[in-house]
Amino acid sequence: MLLNIYIDWAFVLEKFLLVAVIVTLSLVIAMYTTYAERKVAAWLQDRRGPNRAGPFGLLQPLADGGKLFFKEEIIPLASSKFLFILGPSLAMITATLTSAVIPWGTSLHLFGRDISLQIADVNIGILYIFGVVSLGVYGIMIGGWASNNKFSLLAAIRGASQMISYELAMGLALIALLMMTGSLQMSVIVKNQVANGWHIIYQPLGFLIFFVCALAECNRTPFDLAEAENELNFGYHQEYSSMKLGFYLFAEYINMFISSAVMSTLYFGGYDIPFVNEAAWNIDANLLALIGFAVLMAKTFFFLFVFLWIRWTIPRFRYDQLMNLGWKKLIPLALINMVVTAAVILWLKK
Repeated sequence: MLLNIYIDWAFVLEKFLLVAVIVTLSLVIAMYTTYAERKVAAWLQDRRGPNRAGPFGLLQPLADGGKLFFKEEIIPLASSKFLFILGPSLAMITATLTSAVIPWGTSLHLFGRDISLQIADVNIGILYIFGVVSLGVYGIMIGGWASNNKFSLLAAIRGASQMISYELAMGLALIALLMMTGSLQMSVIVKNQVANGWHIIYQPLGFLIFFVCALAECNRTPFDLAEAENELNFGYHQEYSSMKLGFYLFAEYINMFISSAVMSTLYFGGYDIPFVNEAAWNIDANLLALIGFAVLMAKTFFFLFVFLWIRWTIPRFRYDQLMNLGWKKLIPLALINMVVTAAVILWLKK
């Protein structure tokens, strides 16, 4: 029996182009975040930073990328070759997959169709993000173990235990937010903020916990114990070279970009334009969607700057301090925040 299957090829093309644009945007922003990192460091330390490759050093990321492409690729003889290649590939794939459920703006109306600026508006958006982020642990563990290097393995164990520990506090912080919205769907969370105000107003402690956990999830200072050069040589990617090393480095910066976009979406209204009523503007819907996208990117870039600022301001923790903060401080605070939020919601519904 033949089944009549109707395929909307216009919809498929629309989603394919949106995926291509978002992935390309993530890669370009990650590439230039490396440039911004060195410029912010130079500004904080009163020096120039990259200024030779192109005007104002703007071509420095391309020079760095070319260097990684043409470096000799070395795979240790004693390593597990398949897993050695799988580790950085998994880290890169999981970093880019997270962007699928972020609403980058309202819909565009083109060619008689409403084109959503969200790749997949699934009803378990936040759960999807946590599921994909948790897979990033395997990229670190597989890479460290497959290298057949004890220092790499130690760093991978550190990185995995750190990510698992801080995911717990991050999830508990989000439960309080979900109590307010009643939905895991990212688009619904943004619309709730458009109607009732940004969640940062109602959940300041939850946001602070989420932000600290995001620093730890991205292995950023002061939580970069997985690649503490003075203790573990170079970290879990010590044996990597060429673009395999580049994948690990790129994954970190893509994770920073996506984490900033997620924080902007969950707590700062996403594409919502602050302090104005967009409905009263009476402008073209497509222009309004593009303005909303620009607003979300501005919020995201602000958080990226904060990530870089913290990197060059706060010293690294000891590992025992890192674990104590996660288990003994952030998790109890997240539980208290969850209970208080539940109590307030029940009190208001009386």
